[in-house]
Amino acid sequence: MYGPIMANLGDFELATNYYRVMLGKSSQYASECFEDGFIGADFGIVGDLTFKLPDEWRTFNKEFIPVVMGANPSKTKIGAGLSCGQLWTVSKGIAIGDIVICPDGSGVYRVGRVLSSYYYVDGQILPHRRKVEWIASFPRASMSESLQSSTRTGGTVSNATSHADEIEGLMGNSSPGTRPTFVVSDPDVEDPSAFALEAHLEDFLVKNWSQTLLGKDFTIYSEEGEVIGQQYPTDAGIIDILAISRDGKRLLIIELKRGRASDVVVGQTLRYMGFVAEQLAGEGQAVEGIIIGLEDDPKLRWAITPVPAIKFYRYRIDFQLLPS
Repeated sequence: MYGPIMANLGDFELATNYYRVMLGKSSQYASECFEDGFIGADFGIVGDLTFKLPDEWRTFNKEFIPVVMGANPSKTKIGAGLSCGQLWTVSKGIAIGDIVICPDGSGVYRVGRVLSSYYYVDGQILPHRRKVEWIASFPRASMSESLQSSTRTGGTVSNATSHADEIEGLMGNSSPGTRPTFVVSDPDVEDPSAFALEAHLEDFLVKNWSQTLLGKDFTIYSEEGEVIGQQYPTDAGIIDILAISRDGKRLLIIELKRGRASDVVVGQTLRYMGFVAEQLAGEGQAVEGIIIGLEDDPKLRWAITPVPAIKFYRYRIDFQLLPS
C-alpha cells in the first residue's frame, strides 16, 4: 500500500484554492476524518488509483464512467460522470496546500490544509484519501448567504475559491466585519441590483420547483434522492441548474442572467449545452436551454432567435402586506 507523500513547499508560493468537501453522506464520517486527519471519497471504485490519475479529469472520466456504471447499474451517465469528476478532484484536482472546509453535521465547519498527495487505504471508509491538517473551525451561521448557498450544492466536493476572502476572514486571517454579503467583481455584470436578487433566485427555484412552470415537465437532476443538478460542475463551467424531462428524453440547462451582458450569458449557455450534448447526453436525448432574467431584454432575444433550443423566461417578484 502506498502511503501519503508529504509536500515540502519550501520558499515556493503557490496559489491557494478553496473547496467544500463532504465527509460521507450527511457528514457521517466527519468524526473519523477529523480524528485521523484526512479527507476522502469512495464512489464504489475499488483499488489504488495512484498511477491512474491523469492531469486532465476528462481522461479519467472516459476510463472510469463505464466502471462506475458497471458497479452501479441504476446510475446514469450523468451521475457516473459527476461521481468520477468529484473523485478525480478529491484525489488529484485539489492541490497540496489547498484549503478545504468540511461540515461536521452539527452546524460547524472545520477548516483543513491539504498536506499530501493521493493515497489508498483498502477496506476502510473513504479509501481514496488525502492527508489534512485541521487548523480552524467556524459556525455555519456566521457565513454569508452567498457562501451558505454555494455550500448547499449536492455532491462530495465543490469549488469555493470565489469565497476565499470570506473564508480567510472566518478563519481569523483578516479583519472582522470587512466582508459584504454581495461583491460584484465580474466585469460582465451590467446590473448589480439584478445580480443581488438572482443570488437568491436559484435557491428559491430549487426549493419551490414543483410549483413553477418548469416543474410540470422537468425535475432537477437527482441521484439516489440527492439533488445534484444545482450548481452542476463541468469542464465548461458550473451549470446553475441541470434538469431532465419526466420522460427522460430532454436535458435542460437553466442559467440565471444575474445582471450580465446578454452576449455573455447566451454564449455561456451555448457552451454548457455543447458540453452536455457531447459528454453527458444519452443516445436520443435532446439538450435545451433556458435563460432567466428580471427584465425583458431585446438584445438577449435577438441573440437567441437563431437558436430555437434556448428560451428566455422572466421572473416577477410579488410583495404582499399581511395583517399580523
